[in-house]
Amino acid sequence: MGFLEKISERAKKDIKTIVLPESTDIRIIQAAATVQERGLANIILVGREDAVKKLAGSLDISKVKIVDPETSGKFEEFAAAFYEIRKAKGMTPEKAREVIKDGIYWGVMMVKMGLADGMVSGAIHSTADTLRPALQILKTAPGTKLVSSFFVMAVPDCEYGKDGVFVYSDCGLVENPDADQLSEIAIASAKSFKNLIQAEPKVAMLSYSTYGSAKSELTEKVIAATKLAKEKAPDMMLDGELQADAALVPSVGKSKSPGSPIAGQANVLIFPDLNSGNIAYKLTQRLAKAEAYGPITQGIAKPVNDLSRGCSAEDIVGVVAITAVQAQI
Repeated sequence: MGFLEKISERAKKDIKTIVLPESTDIRIIQAAATVQERGLANIILVGREDAVKKLAGSLDISKVKIVDPETSGKFEEFAAAFYEIRKAKGMTPEKAREVIKDGIYWGVMMVKMGLADGMVSGAIHSTADTLRPALQILKTAPGTKLVSSFFVMAVPDCEYGKDGVFVYSDCGLVENPDADQLSEIAIASAKSFKNLIQAEPKVAMLSYSTYGSAKSELTEKVIAATKLAKEKAPDMMLDGELQADAALVPSVGKSKSPGSPIAGQANVLIFPDLNSGNIAYKLTQRLAKAEAYGPITQGIAKPVNDLSRGCSAEDIVGVVAITAVQAQI
């Protein structure tokens, strides 16, 4: 059973409600129909009912709830709640009423008010447009120092990772983390791997150097981050700095980093910056024909997840299932 099948089975065991605010995109409508057909989650689409049904055409969305912010009986309640959340930042009641007409803000407010368990957006909006409302309204989870993101990569016919499944982080949010931030990303990604993949995370702090084979500011950051992560989470299986082949290939790991607890076995790959992470996930997706689910966020108080704007309807289904499972935890 592949990753998506496993996540789907878990989603079905405790049905959650996920809001999709981008109802003007046919991929979202297709995904909503598929999610309902498979019984993965209850779906709420944000938009005008007549426009959504017209776009859906022959797609069966009869079980999908459609909410129009401007005609909803919750409009004044949501506007007042949003004003209270943001008034210290200069929000006015009048401006609050305008802002929550936006589908993403409305969707996040539904999560905040307990009418939905999570939200998925990003098919037609940027990461910033998706996450800004989440951070303004939901805030960070208790004890979280940094909100970051990851991709679940499921690589077909792959002998590495956990049966070809990996977590790549951060590939979508934190542009140039310092050593402390990189250590936080590593720890959060290990927890995400354990929660979603239900296997022991083996974390590689990646670099163009292995165990001091090169020396520069770039490698020193990864070395410092590795040290910090080990101090913060001493029981976690983590090592670095490691080149990608040393992290993944047992024979190379044994040669380049003898004695490493995870070399040649890594299933959580931590990239030193957004450049390398984003490039790596897209190369893996396109060249290895991998399934790429994300960017999935970690560190927000409730599940709000982003999509790549190049996503397919099936990609959206996968992220909805992941979001539903996150809401169970």
